[in-house]
Amino acid sequence: MEFGFGKERVIVNVPDKRGLFAEVRNRLRAGNGFALATINLDHLVKLGKSETFRCAYSKHDLVVADGNPVVWLSRLAGRGVKLVPGSEMLIPLSEIAVSEGVRIALVGSTEDSLVAAAAEMKRRVPGLIISAMIAPPMDFEPDGQGAEKVFSELEDSSARLVFLALGAPKQEVFAAHGRSRLPDVGFASIGAGLDFLAGTQVRAPAWVRVIAMEWAWRLIKSPRRLGLRYAKCFAILPRQATRALRMRFGE
Repeated sequence: MEFGFGKERVIVNVPDKRGLFAEVRNRLRAGNGFALATINLDHLVKLGKSETFRCAYSKHDLVVADGNPVVWLSRLAGRGVKLVPGSEMLIPLSEIAVSEGVRIALVGSTEDSLVAAAAEMKRRVPGLIISAMIAPPMDFEPDGQGAEKVFSELEDSSARLVFLALGAPKQEVFAAHGRSRLPDVGFASIGAGLDFLAGTQVRAPAWVRVIAMEWAWRLIKSPRRLGLRYAKCFAILPRQATRALRMRFGE
């Protein structure tokens, strides 16, 4: 599935979890790095307004659909992809890291959340080696001097797979810089995944996710924080749906 922003394009180039896990395994085995982004409607809103964000996305090797609206739009365009939530990649990718003898690092969230998430990850994935846990300050700039310090810590840690929980667009901008700064390291943006594992955020129940109403569950829980964001997301749906239909019929 392809999303256009003027002359620039963002393509969902990994259709499902199976393809993603195979690609990550191959890259880790070969000593090749990557940047992995998980696109959703909020990202589409931000991509439409920020050249910096679009530039960062253009440097990502792997892009998956993290959000049912993106999946639905792709089906509307006749280019179906499956849902691959960033928060659900932590454990499977950690299992791949263990099987390939790769150390991982956690960047983002808070120190307390990182400690709790790390403990849960090690419990679920025996043999997992977490060689760095870094919680940047709130004013962290993903392309500034603070970022270079984090890159140095990651380099010293010998981690080959880094999970980023910095929020968009910081995590994608950081990953884009990391792709060139540490070319043998994989950077995976996983949003609130670490906080879910730590228990500092609670994900919607499974039945709510099955009926594709997780967004409503989250809105009810945090109306002030998410109300305006979701309004902006809904506002771009008609235009994106029209574009998807044009793609389907070759216009």
